[in-house]
Amino acid sequence: MTTTHPAPARAARAAPTAARGIRRHLAHSPWLFAAPGLLIVGVFSLYPFVSTVINSFTDRRTLLPGHFVGLANYRELLDDDMFWIGLRNSALYVLGVVPALVILPLLLALLVQRHIPGIAFFRAAFYTPVVASIVVVGLIWVWMLDDRGLINALLETVGVGKVGFLSDQWLLLVSSMAVTVWKGLGYYMIIYLAALANVPRELHEAAAVDRAGAVRRFVTVTVPAVRSTMVLVAALSSVAAFKVFSEVYLMAGPNGGPAGEDTTLVMLVQRVGTGLSGRVGYASALSVVVFVVVVALMLLVLRADRKEDA
Repeated sequence: MTTTHPAPARAARAAPTAARGIRRHLAHSPWLFAAPGLLIVGVFSLYPFVSTVINSFTDRRTLLPGHFVGLANYRELLDDDMFWIGLRNSALYVLGVVPALVILPLLLALLVQRHIPGIAFFRAAFYTPVVASIVVVGLIWVWMLDDRGLINALLETVGVGKVGFLSDQWLLLVSSMAVTVWKGLGYYMIIYLAALANVPRELHEAAAVDRAGAVRRFVTVTVPAVRSTMVLVAALSSVAAFKVFSEVYLMAGPNGGPAGEDTTLVMLVQRVGTGLSGRVGYASALSVVVFVVVVALMLLVLRADRKEDA
């Protein structure tokens, strides 16, 4: 006579069910871990972006809900002189700042990567402007470049005379670019230092054996080795330069310099869309244009990189 053992039989039947339950929980686990981050992105990034796009098709104001007006805000952009001034200044800012922030931090990184006594002090000194408040930095530079500031006092001492760094339309824009470059040097220098640490030393040694000088080694070894990092820096600095606000606002004032000729697109968004009577709909249309141009800049940089790879 055979005896049955129900407990092992039930355990055998329950095993596949338990395995399916475990697999189901494992499939949901990544989403549970990602949920807090997705919630933050949705609330603080995705929702404002969608809201901005929707508002760009309305005549909404700060205290009024607004009504659908179609492409009226975008048609108004084409006839707005301040829009074209802001677009011109933002484009000039990219052309003036990006090449400097691609090349100068790389040269700076080559200087401070050497292991010599006291080099840590210089690394910290070059990085200090990055962590400094942009408001403090802007006020310091305004004090230095003012007509009665330190730099003009020195120029008068040597007989050059005063220079209107903050009163001339183009000098003010160039001065703002200089502040942006000065503040960003240390940040991009750190990125380049990480890239240079991964360049094989054997490549430099082989170039030295071929009697290549420092300039030739820089062109034939260093630049190709960090080219992908240069593309990254170009993309990041292009976006930051086109969206510049603080430097120009602090140095040119809320009106954008003489007759508003130094206004950038982001400054125009702030000026139009804030206040109790702010035109939120029109400012949203400006913001959408800024977004489209920024995406176009990034795609342009990436496409240029792919062409070089091909």
